[in-house]
Amino acid sequence: MLHELQIADPFLVAGRRWDGLGIPSAARWDEIPSHRIEAPKGVDGIVAVGGGSAIDTAKAASAARKLPLVSVPTTYSGAEWTPFYGVRDPDRKMRGGGAGALLVGIVYDPELTLDLPAEPTVGTALNALAHCAEALYHPARNEESDAAALDGAALIAQELPRVLENGGDLAARTQLLRGAARAGEALGRSGLCLGHAMAQALGGRYGLPHGAMNALCLPPALRFNEPVAAEAVAKLGEAMGAADPAVRAEELARLGGFGRLRDFGVPEADLDEVAAAIAERAGAKANPRPASPVEIADLLRSIY
Repeated sequence: MLHELQIADPFLVAGRRWDGLGIPSAARWDEIPSHRIEAPKGVDGIVAVGGGSAIDTAKAASAARKLPLVSVPTTYSGAEWTPFYGVRDPDRKMRGGGAGALLVGIVYDPELTLDLPAEPTVGTALNALAHCAEALYHPARNEESDAAALDGAALIAQELPRVLENGGDLAARTQLLRGAARAGEALGRSGLCLGHAMAQALGGRYGLPHGAMNALCLPPALRFNEPVAAEAVAKLGEAMGAADPAVRAEELARLGGFGRLRDFGVPEADLDEVAAAIAERAGAKANPRPASPVEIADLLRSIY
């Protein structure tokens, strides 16, 4: 792919665990996540290998230098599908973000997911499921994003339990990655809503995994939106094989050990302040049902 894209001297952004892949590079960055990445002179493209943190780190460098980016995702986060990114420091605290990454290619290799532990498997898969859910009721949704979202939701709901029964099941991992790719496509064709706004604010403020926060925030966001997006939520449930998709999402989250917000050390006294910050995020403003800071605080308390 690099040859086809005329990338001769790539800048590799990847943790050291991926050294064995032997990807040739002109330069290397292995601090993941990072708020200080800078592509050196002499490189003509970027290759990112890893989960959402690695890909977002690479997207920041891509946007800064307008360098083409090829992503090799090793989780189910879907970060490879959008030019937007969050910038976190090595302690995972949010330092900013932006847009403008030059996405030119994605390489999916299910074998790279075989060693992914249960917790990030569930977290990133539920992040992908949230992409499907929000794509179905985002204002920018269309027939193509709906089709991708429903395909993705069906595959994720079906294959995630199979993967957790046997993490080395390559067929199940392949189908789960296929579902995450469809979820990422749905995201790329539509956008994010309230559940993601909640997850982003919590993760960025406290240095918590984005997938885990989506696993917790998706169910209350679905319940909040159902009065104005009943058809979309019903279609999601049908795709997941569940009468109540919020309940099913909670069941899937528990497979990863995700139960309550308090388990992650989030102070209850902060919830009103966090809710006010969430209300100002783009995802909250794009939500089909307007959510006030008081309503968002209630949603946070429902999972606390």
